[in-house]
Amino acid sequence: QVQLVESGGGLVQPGGSLRLSCAASGSISSINDMAWYRHAPGKQRDVVATISRGGSTNYADSVKGRFTISRDNAKNTVYLQMNSLKPEDTAVYYCNAAVIRGDTWYRLPHTYWGQGTQVTVSS
Repeated sequence: QVQLVESGGGLVQPGGSLRLSCAASGSISSINDMAWYRHAPGKQRDVVATISRGGSTNYADSVKGRFTISRDNAKNTVYLQMNSLKPEDTAVYYCNAAVIRGDTWYRLPHTYWGQGTQVTVSS
Protein backbone atom coordinates (compact mmCIF):
# COMPACT_ATOMS: atom_id res chain seq x y z
CA GLN A 1 0.00 0.00 0.00
CA VAL A 2 2.95 2.31 -0.59
CA GLN A 3 3.24 4.10 -3.90
CA LEU A 4 5.74 6.53 -5.37
CA VAL A 5 4.26 8.82 -8.00
CA GLU A 6 6.60 10.80 -10.22
CA SER A 7 5.96 13.91 -12.26
CA GLY A 8 7.82 16.65 -14.08
CA GLY A 9 9.45 14.89 -17.00
CA GLY A 10 9.26 16.15 -20.53
CA LEU A 11 11.09 17.44 -23.57
CA VAL A 12 13.62 20.21 -23.13
CA GLN A 13 16.35 21.76 -25.25
CA PRO A 14 20.02 21.46 -24.30
CA GLY A 15 20.83 23.94 -21.59
CA GLY A 16 17.30 23.93 -20.27
CA SER A 17 15.92 22.90 -16.89
CA LEU A 18 13.36 20.53 -15.45
CA ARG A 19 12.25 19.70 -11.93
CA LEU A 20 11.14 16.18 -11.13
CA SER A 21 8.94 15.37 -8.15
CA CYS A 22 8.22 12.06 -6.46
CA ALA A 23 5.60 11.77 -3.74
CA ALA A 24 5.26 8.72 -1.54
CA SER A 25 1.89 7.76 -0.11
CA GLY A 26 0.32 4.89 1.79
CA SER A 27 1.13 3.18 5.07
CA ILE A 28 4.30 5.08 5.85
CA SER A 29 5.89 5.47 9.23
CA SER A 30 9.02 7.20 7.96
CA ILE A 31 11.34 7.23 4.97
CA ASN A 32 15.08 6.76 5.20
CA ASP A 33 17.17 7.33 2.07
CA MET A 34 15.56 8.55 -1.12
CA ALA A 35 17.22 8.56 -4.51
CA TRP A 36 16.87 9.22 -8.20
CA TYR A 37 18.04 6.70 -10.79
CA ARG A 38 18.02 6.90 -14.55
CA HIS A 39 18.05 4.37 -17.34
CA ALA A 40 18.94 5.24 -20.92
CA PRO A 41 18.49 2.73 -23.75
CA GLY A 42 21.53 0.49 -24.13
CA LYS A 43 23.06 1.69 -20.88
CA GLN A 44 23.07 0.59 -17.28
CA ARG A 45 20.61 1.91 -14.76
CA ASP A 46 22.66 4.31 -12.69
CA VAL A 47 22.05 6.21 -9.51
CA VAL A 48 21.92 9.94 -10.11
CA ALA A 49 21.56 11.39 -6.64
CA THR A 50 20.74 10.28 -3.12
CA ILE A 51 19.52 12.08 -0.03
CA SER A 52 19.27 10.84 3.53
CA ARG A 53 16.42 11.60 5.89
CA GLY A 54 18.59 14.28 7.46
CA GLY A 55 19.39 15.88 4.12
CA SER A 56 22.86 14.55 3.35
CA THR A 57 23.28 14.34 -0.43
CA ASN A 58 25.47 12.54 -2.94
CA TYR A 59 25.65 12.91 -6.72
CA ALA A 60 26.98 11.01 -9.67
CA ASP A 61 29.98 12.76 -11.19
CA SER A 62 28.09 13.20 -14.45
CA VAL A 63 25.48 15.46 -12.84
CA LYS A 64 27.44 17.11 -10.07
CA GLY A 65 27.06 20.86 -10.18
CA ARG A 66 24.03 20.68 -12.47
CA PHE A 67 21.46 18.65 -10.52
CA THR A 68 20.17 19.20 -7.00
CA ILE A 69 18.25 16.65 -4.96
CA SER A 70 16.05 17.80 -2.09
CA ARG A 71 13.20 16.47 0.01
CA ASP A 72 10.24 17.58 2.05
CA ASN A 73 9.74 15.07 4.84
CA ALA A 74 6.38 16.52 5.81
CA LYS A 75 5.13 15.75 2.30
CA ASN A 76 7.11 12.51 1.83
CA THR A 77 8.38 14.00 -1.40
CA VAL A 78 11.75 14.07 -3.10
CA TYR A 79 12.71 16.48 -5.87
CA LEU A 80 15.38 16.60 -8.53
CA GLN A 81 16.17 20.00 -9.98
CA MET A 82 17.99 19.52 -13.27
CA ASN A 83 19.78 22.48 -14.82
CA SER A 84 22.08 22.83 -17.82
CA LEU A 85 20.62 19.69 -19.31
CA LYS A 86 22.59 17.80 -21.92
CA PRO A 87 21.46 15.28 -24.54
CA GLU A 88 23.23 12.56 -22.57
CA ASP A 89 20.84 13.23 -19.69
CA THR A 90 18.05 11.73 -21.80
CA ALA A 91 16.66 8.75 -19.91
CA VAL A 92 13.77 7.43 -17.92
CA TYR A 93 14.17 8.72 -14.38
CA TYR A 94 13.02 6.64 -11.44
CA CYS A 95 12.69 7.65 -7.82
CA ASN A 96 13.46 5.22 -5.05
CA ALA A 97 12.65 5.30 -1.35
CA ALA A 98 13.54 3.14 1.63
CA VAL A 99 10.26 3.14 3.52
CA ILE A 100 9.54 2.11 7.08
CA ARG A 101 5.96 0.96 6.75
CA GLY A 102 3.32 1.93 9.25
CA ASP A 103 1.38 -1.33 9.03
CA THR A 104 4.05 -3.74 10.26
CA TRP A 105 5.38 -4.53 13.71
CA TYR A 106 8.98 -4.39 12.55
CA ARG A 107 10.90 -1.30 11.51
CA LEU A 108 12.94 -2.60 8.60
CA PRO A 109 13.02 -0.57 5.40
CA HIS A 110 11.39 -1.74 2.20
CA THR A 111 12.49 -0.35 -1.14
CA TYR A 112 9.86 1.11 -3.45
CA TRP A 113 10.20 2.46 -6.98
CA GLY A 114 8.33 5.08 -8.89
CA GLN A 115 6.84 4.35 -12.29
CA GLY A 116 9.47 6.34 -14.15
CA THR A 117 9.24 9.62 -15.99
CA GLN A 118 10.78 10.32 -19.39
CA VAL A 119 13.28 13.15 -19.72
CA THR A 120 14.31 13.96 -23.27
CA VAL A 121 16.97 16.59 -24.00
CA SER A 122 17.06 17.37 -27.70
CA SER A 123 17.32 20.28 -30.08
